[in-house]
Amino acid sequence: MTEQLDAGRYALILLAAFAGGAVNSIAGGGTLLTFPALLGLGVRPIIANAAGTVALWPGQLASIWGYRNALAGSRAWAKRWAIPSTLGGLTGALLLLVTPPERFEVIVPWLVLAATVLFAAQKPVMRWLGRSGHLQEDSSAPEARTPRTPFGALAYQFAVGIYGGYFGAGIGILMLAVLGYLGFSNIHRMNGLKNWGGLCINAAAAVTFAFSSLVHWPVALTMALGSIAGGYTAARTAQRVPQKLVRQAITLIGFACGVWLLLDD
Repeated sequence: MTEQLDAGRYALILLAAFAGGAVNSIAGGGTLLTFPALLGLGVRPIIANAAGTVALWPGQLASIWGYRNALAGSRAWAKRWAIPSTLGGLTGALLLLVTPPERFEVIVPWLVLAATVLFAAQKPVMRWLGRSGHLQEDSSAPEARTPRTPFGALAYQFAVGIYGGYFGAGIGILMLAVLGYLGFSNIHRMNGLKNWGGLCINAAAAVTFAFSSLVHWPVALTMALGSIAGGYTAARTAQRVPQKLVRQAITLIGFACGVWLLLDD
């Protein structure tokens, strides 16, 4: 378990979660801020991971509500998408439960670096989808049809779910990429389906963690409050913040954290 934290550290956790919630609202990748912050404040990696998963719920529920209109016409597809997402998230969470904390601490630098690479790749991938005709920014131009759900795509999403349930940072770009390849073109619908998949993955993982000893509830609840406040604040001021600078800062922090964890071992 995590060592006893004093009020000052909880205040810093609240501040880190506020920043993470704000960054998620502006550019995504908030986990790459909150996870290193928790480690720096003395929270063990496996506990920080579980707390972050549980604390994601409020923001994700709000995101799904915000995209409810964009998901119109894709509800049957979204139901099928939920099955591999939920099963994958459950599988990943169970894998984390049977991973010894010491082993997870060996793996976590590589997970942080992989998540940072995925985050850094998001903009190039989205540009590629736009150039190749897979992406349509105009939300008033609906897709001609809802793409089918081939077995390969469901298997891919199951694998994404396993990673999401185990660690989770960076799963958004993995889902956006496959949605583009499947034929979705409306970015708002794609984001809605991405958030729906992430919600299913984290729901399965959060429920699993809730019945284990991994969740340090004071930390998780503090993070949830901070992320809600940060997300709400950023939603009202997001257009004043240069997303490019935010993304560059997150990428730098992610790589620095990964290298620091490797050297710390």
